[in-house]
Amino acid sequence: MADTKYIFVTGGVVSSLGKGIVSASLGKLLQARGYKVTIQKFDPYINVDPGTLNPYEHGECYVTIDGHEADLDLGHYERFLNVPTTRANNITTGRIYQTVIEKERKGDYLGKTVQVIPHITDEIKRNMKLLSKNKFDFIITEIGGTVGDIESLPFIESVRQLKWELGKNCLCVHLTYIPYIAAAKEYKTKPTQHSVKQLQELGIQPDILVLRTEHLLSPDLLKKVALFCNVENNAVVQSVDVPTIYEVPLVLQRQGMDVTVLKKMGMDTDTTPNMTKWNEFLKMKSDATETVKIGLVGKYVELQDAYKSIDESLLQAAIYNNRKLDLHLIHSEKVTEANVEELLADMDGVLVAPGFGQRGIDGKLIAIKYAREHDKPCFGVCLGMQCMVIEFARNVLGLEGANSTEMEQTAPYKVIDLMEDQKNIINMGGSMRLGAYDCVLQKDSKAYKAYKKEHIQERHRHRFEFNSDFREQFEAAGMKCVGENPDSGLVEVIEIPELKWFIGTQYHPEYNSTVLNPNPLFVSFVKAAIENK
Repeated sequence: MADTKYIFVTGGVVSSLGKGIVSASLGKLLQARGYKVTIQKFDPYINVDPGTLNPYEHGECYVTIDGHEADLDLGHYERFLNVPTTRANNITTGRIYQTVIEKERKGDYLGKTVQVIPHITDEIKRNMKLLSKNKFDFIITEIGGTVGDIESLPFIESVRQLKWELGKNCLCVHLTYIPYIAAAKEYKTKPTQHSVKQLQELGIQPDILVLRTEHLLSPDLLKKVALFCNVENNAVVQSVDVPTIYEVPLVLQRQGMDVTVLKKMGMDTDTTPNMTKWNEFLKMKSDATETVKIGLVGKYVELQDAYKSIDESLLQAAIYNNRKLDLHLIHSEKVTEANVEELLADMDGVLVAPGFGQRGIDGKLIAIKYAREHDKPCFGVCLGMQCMVIEFARNVLGLEGANSTEMEQTAPYKVIDLMEDQKNIINMGGSMRLGAYDCVLQKDSKAYKAYKKEHIQERHRHRFEFNSDFREQFEAAGMKCVGENPDSGLVEVIEIPELKWFIGTQYHPEYNSTVLNPNPLFVSFVKAAIENK
């Protein structure tokens, strides 16, 4: 293809309609036709990145391969497209303004008055087009927030300008909500009409409308929306609730959304999407009848998106093991010595989640001790791995008061300590050990058997590490350090070989798990949990 095509996805009526899923699904359909596709997210908040945001504010913080803390929608993009994302795939208002202000301070604007238009919008457009250097056929850009939000106005204005500049190489998909009024027993299109009108007032006529709805809408209602919103009949698509997000591409495909996109951009529609492997995955999911029961122990379990990548990794691993996932969310603050057996006895496996800070740590340690003493498959991720180390130090090595310096600066046995290169860092944002790093696995380990290779690369997000001063003690007592970074010697993977499956990773394997390539460690963990039933 000569020119990169740009598709912008905006949202209206209410937030959390699933712009990320629609973007990823459309990307999947175009990718299945042989096109090279990437997706980016523009977030209107002023934080430079979501790395310092509380999960209660934002949900999961995703990490790209090049060490950028990003919006959780990038996880959906990767899980659907199987293409790694980078810093260029997620831009916030904070980053845009930071760059413009730095340019102004250096004198790049030659004394001109710096304004939202053209300076901010030019920087937004520059970032929107940045990925085209990688020769993508399609760049899908999701605009965060809802049309009408004051925060997203510069992004919408940038889209308006690009639509004018790029012509047929640019297209806008607008996602809205069709509410059902139970008392009147009918669906209402007025919110969608108002949302489209707002977008039109900002200078953008949407090319395609996607209507989120709980139930199928009638053809007459779809025609009404098309008429009142100035959109062609075949360009009104409905996104009905489905049992799994992985069915959304097929829902859109049945309505010819990808064909409509190609036609509107003057492109060939003769190719047929190759969705064979995707359909095989969905068939495995539907064919599974038996369940595997996993207990996820964490302190943010009441938040739907706090452990999104872990949830999806477990789901994928269960499907590839021909099982339905029966996931039980267990709040670590509520785990005690008195109730741990009641909470965990029926679980086939236990996953101890990542996180930061002291809150909920005691419950994680109790859960790990129970799993270790009862030989129940247990998987510790990041802080979960560090808790495995602390629990082992206290209850097996007899190091009373052993702890992480994150929790207790004056701990008598600092078995988890702040990394050396983190000790002089003052700014908290974007300064952890982030992104993909190499790890070498010992060939006799369960981790090696899972990956089936010695050299792996996984993504990290941490400041604290296993204190190698204690390594000899741990290994003599049965906890082996079976994976380490070849450059720094940092311990990346620990396991107790004598147990069925007891592995902790300093890295986050959930960031590297996709629909077509589930992470091997998650697959191995779920397999062990099934064998433990």
